[in-house]
Amino acid sequence: MLSSLRLEGKIALVTGGAGGIGSAVAADLSEMGAKVAIADFRREGLEAAAQRVEGLHLLELDLRDIGSLADRFGAMKAAIGAPDILVNNAGLSIEQRFEDTSPEDWDAMFAVNLLAPMELTRLALPEMLARDWGRVVCVSSDAGRVGSRNKAVYAASKGGLIGFAKALALDVARRGVNINVVCPGPVDTPIFSSVIDQHEGLRSRMASTIPIGRIGGPEEVSGMISYLCTARASYVTGQVISVNGGLERP
Repeated sequence: MLSSLRLEGKIALVTGGAGGIGSAVAADLSEMGAKVAIADFRREGLEAAAQRVEGLHLLELDLRDIGSLADRFGAMKAAIGAPDILVNNAGLSIEQRFEDTSPEDWDAMFAVNLLAPMELTRLALPEMLARDWGRVVCVSSDAGRVGSRNKAVYAASKGGLIGFAKALALDVARRGVNINVVCPGPVDTPIFSSVIDQHEGLRSRMASTIPIGRIGGPEEVSGMISYLCTARASYVTGQVISVNGGLERP
């Protein structure tokens, strides 16, 4: 029944909610009936998202500061309740040759891409388990699945997120909590555009390598994420799903 795609009565937390994919997920989940909190460190981005989607709860959150997450998570719970759905969407990528990276770069990427999702999942999981229902979707990247040039540290952190989600899914599969990973390929977000458009012709060259023949949109990734948050996806857990226009890589 299509009613199993509805989310009335559910509370969702989406990190990176001011960004392209995150704001699209927030809009989808809200339209499906969920009460949605979006977390981001960019206050102006949060406010812009709130203008596009009515009823969002805004949570200013810096995922690089792992020690602050419990207090900020507690503030969200006090305001709207504990999340039934957690979308670990925020990410940080520093694109450069590995030999030019620094331990400070590593710390920042691992904090945002792996440690913060682990901590937020740890905070959300007990009440999901108590309710015998929960959904955690971790947004990794095809870079974490197959690698990417000049993104060794980013790929390592996103690959770690895949391993974390697959292992935890086994631990909680019989307790009503499903945990999955979505790996976007090239997606036309503002950050993506700001990088790719610096290089003349790169957008068209990249599009030509994708079987569908174009770069994806944020809403095409959010559709998969939002589906995994529903009761209809009750038999899907521990999976890694690429949304990449058919760009198959080993």
